[in-house]
Amino acid sequence: MMTRTAKLLLVAGIAFFYTLVVFNNVTDFNSNFQFVRHVLMMDSTFPGNLGMWRAIPSPAFHRAFYISIIVWEATTTILLWWGVVRLAHALGMPAAAFNLAKRVSVMALTLSLLMWLVAFLSVGAEWFLMWQSHQWNGQEPAFRMFAVVGIVLLLLLQPEAAGQP
Repeated sequence: MMTRTAKLLLVAGIAFFYTLVVFNNVTDFNSNFQFVRHVLMMDSTFPGNLGMWRAIPSPAFHRAFYISIIVWEATTTILLWWGVVRLAHALGMPAAAFNLAKRVSVMALTLSLLMWLVAFLSVGAEWFLMWQSHQWNGQEPAFRMFAVVGIVLLLLLQPEAAGQP
């Protein structure tokens, strides 16, 4: 029961984190919007780099891209809390039932990993050369979240067995 509770609490911790992320992005839209805008414009990458043709100067595209990130985060948040409810409901059930209850959480954590890997580390850092910017470089926080979420997913994926603590 302790192992199951640990898994439940870790998923709840990620759900809480995402709740705060979505709250902050909605209530203080402009702060992170500026980050996205500068990354897409590539205005702080190395001077004269040959990748500047990738820059997108369109404010409408910047806004749409940022809103899509918020929608992605909100979807992840909803799925995470749904997963927490399913895990909590299955906490005292047989191992097979608890394993089945993990499915929504696995989907939510995978969606989270994809956001950090695709949107931030691939599109932001590599396509828009975010790594070249000292001011608008989100690689470290993205990697940190990728690692945290990945560890929780790996722990959650460990099968339940009778007699586990």
